[in-house]
Amino acid sequence: MSEYALEMLGVTKTFSKVTALDDVSLRVKKGEIHALIGENGAGKSTLMKVLSGVYKPDQGTIKINGETVTIKNPRDAIDKGVAIIYQELSLVPELNAIKNVMLGQEKNTCQIINQKEENEFARKYLDYASRGALSDYKTPVKYLSVAQQQMVDIAKALSYNSNIIIMDEPTDSLTNTEIDVLFEIVRKLKEDGITVIYISHRLEELFALCDRVTVLRDGQYVADENIADIDKDWLISKMIGRDLKDTYPERHRMVSQETVLEVKGLTGERFRDISFQLKKGEILALSGLVGAGRTEVLRAIFGADKIKDGVVEISGRQVSINHPSKAVKCGLGFATEDRKAQGLFLNQDIRENIAAAALDKVSVKGFVSSGRENDMVERYFKELKVVAPDTNKVCKFLSGGNQQKVVLAKWLASECRILFLDEPTRGIDVGAKYEIYMLMDKLVQSGVSIIMISSEMPEVIGVADRVIVMHEGQMKGELQYQDFSEESIMKLASGEELAQA
Repeated sequence: MSEYALEMLGVTKTFSKVTALDDVSLRVKKGEIHALIGENGAGKSTLMKVLSGVYKPDQGTIKINGETVTIKNPRDAIDKGVAIIYQELSLVPELNAIKNVMLGQEKNTCQIINQKEENEFARKYLDYASRGALSDYKTPVKYLSVAQQQMVDIAKALSYNSNIIIMDEPTDSLTNTEIDVLFEIVRKLKEDGITVIYISHRLEELFALCDRVTVLRDGQYVADENIADIDKDWLISKMIGRDLKDTYPERHRMVSQETVLEVKGLTGERFRDISFQLKKGEILALSGLVGAGRTEVLRAIFGADKIKDGVVEISGRQVSINHPSKAVKCGLGFATEDRKAQGLFLNQDIRENIAAAALDKVSVKGFVSSGRENDMVERYFKELKVVAPDTNKVCKFLSGGNQQKVVLAKWLASECRILFLDEPTRGIDVGAKYEIYMLMDKLVQSGVSIIMISSEMPEVIGVADRVIVMHEGQMKGELQYQDFSEESIMKLASGEELAQA
């Protein structure tokens, strides 16, 4: 018997003239948690889609438990014990947990569904996957939290009798407490002999959870090592092909004293009495725990949510913004946290997305000038170094980092003077993060002002000039750059007061 649960040897996959995988090999031992990492576009997702039967490889061999197999389609992968849990969960929102687990494997007796047998079968896997965190299996899953929905998806994968489970960015939308619960589930899977392939951009998770790691870069195999034998610097250098001496760019900016945005006593549905100023050329961070009301404040300023009370001033002039279109006319841009659902038209190409917020700038007498539009789109496409063959590439086929670049390009094309960035590097690899930070630095040097929301404390400290900390819908404190520390920010975010110097 082979020591490997999975071997993918010499896998090559080409789309048109682009080689997505070039002679890639992956070996995963039985019952281990194996990390698969690389920058956006490194080939991780393509390799897993080959394994799960979505793509057919041009070349290469796949072995499961030492036996060479051919995986023709996703159903074939499931039959061979391979299940994948995607970043976008594959559940039917209107169905409950039991029905989602049983979908496609209903228990029929004389063409009548045996409800009792289904309940017993599904509950066994739901109990295992939820570990007590989910007790109501009859509620439609659309009413469950993301973490609970993920547990249902894990139960569904287990119900296929899978011995290899792929998890693609499973913690992307989870709180720290929910991540701890997920880690317990993954470790339990390992104890029970199930092999887990774990894809994540959060390097600290790999060191906390995984046994071994395989690194891909530019569609090629780079290295595989035991996690215990490497450190974060080694991993980053293998991912990006160079040493990354500084995680954040050196600060070159000088913040002006000119106030470009001021809010006074702003109150909405989930926040109250918010007052602050934003200076020209400044990066101001809104920090706080999940649910503190950070996003809601920016949505209200941008006209996406109603304001109950308070005043918004732009460059000293009071404005009434009751719709995002008016916010854009006032020089505001908003790169939302969920770029796929709210930031992009995924089924449209790069050109259409970049031009979406700036059609008035490329129109003549109400008609879009294709020449002006192309010039504008090409400028920002090149300036932000979007990795794609051309601007006709449909956005849903771009990596997360390049999708985020398109979102930013859209707002730069609108010539906004104030830019809201909600979790700007979520789901983006370490190399692409650095590029986003460099772009932010370049923007503020040019006079653009940024309000950033980030749940990553090192990112707040490494990028912002000033931070406002929120707790349960209220401002808890404000810190200048020289006073930043994880301890001080976390104390304020938890509702504590800072000791007076």
